[in-house]
Amino acid sequence: MRFNIWKDCPKVPITELLSFIVDNRGKTVPTADDGWKLIATNCVTNNTLFPVYEKVRYLTQETYETWFRAHPMPGDILFVNKGTPGRVCLVPDPVDFCIAQDMIALRADDEKIYNKYLFAVLRSREIQQQIYNTNVGDVIPHFKKQFMDQLLIPVPDRRIQEIIGNLYYELSYKTELNKKINNNLEQQAQAIYQQMFIENQNPNWKEGKLSDLVAVKYGKDHKKLDGGCYPVYGSGGIMRYVEKPLYTGESVLIPRKGTLNNVMYVNGAFWSVDTMFYTEMLRPNIAKFVYHFVKGKDLASLNAGSAVPSMTTNILNAMPLYVPDDETLSIFEETVTPMYSQMQENEKQSANLANIRDTLLPRLMSGELEVSDIDL
Repeated sequence: MRFNIWKDCPKVPITELLSFIVDNRGKTVPTADDGWKLIATNCVTNNTLFPVYEKVRYLTQETYETWFRAHPMPGDILFVNKGTPGRVCLVPDPVDFCIAQDMIALRADDEKIYNKYLFAVLRSREIQQQIYNTNVGDVIPHFKKQFMDQLLIPVPDRRIQEIIGNLYYELSYKTELNKKINNNLEQQAQAIYQQMFIENQNPNWKEGKLSDLVAVKYGKDHKKLDGGCYPVYGSGGIMRYVEKPLYTGESVLIPRKGTLNNVMYVNGAFWSVDTMFYTEMLRPNIAKFVYHFVKGKDLASLNAGSAVPSMTTNILNAMPLYVPDDETLSIFEETVTPMYSQMQENEKQSANLANIRDTLLPRLMSGELEVSDIDL
């Protein structure tokens, strides 16, 4: 059965499909050193199923219990109103965070709409364009609460909603699971590094500098190469693809400015863009060691900038270290290589799943594909 939700379904204001809106905007929350997480709009992206915890603040239990009008519940949809309006994420189970400024949480009325379908359709090109067209503000885009009534959601029958919603959720959840697996594998590799090179450091290792092991170089940016099969890594871990790589090999990518501690290990063909440094290895079996060495450093404390944190090749090259012997480096390489091979396979799988999701779903919604052909 082909079904174009944009043409064949009634369109209902989103406010009529909700049972509740969690809205704590306008309340400046007192923060603490630890406790409940308070997430901001930077934690909500259209690239992840659930919020990411970046630059979070914290609240006491008393503040959590007394300061807010309401709190999100599992299955609610976080909706960014200001800055980058329209970004949405699902609220996980259990919920270990609060929301305040510049976002709300939408609670679907299950008798009227399936929450996973509402989540998927909110991320569609059509709804995102509606949100964009309704934004106000030249400097900081803002989707006002009174505009919610103008956000029209196509409502097919329940079976169609469940097929579309479950497809989007399952494909997204698998990519989230791969991220968790990769985080766990990297933590294991970091623990092995800590044990071999920090806790059991050989007193015979000589003092040296990072430049004894690698050549830190400026990345390059050739925008005309857009399109292709080779991965492009930019600052913040954003990846796209190009027709041919500018450099092939194992390396560590280090941002030049901004979030300095966002260090990445890459293996194979990549394009190091102009917001990054990349490292060329001067000895075999050292790439993963160098990655964990740099990642374990507080690069922000070596900041060479004032208003914007920044890094230089001189700072990186001069980082002091004890140079391990070749045998120990080889043992570390052999131990952690299977972990990184699995991480690389998981990343490829996640990229494929995201591509399937983002190409299949619009075709289902437009009726280009038969809904009955989908079997989860």
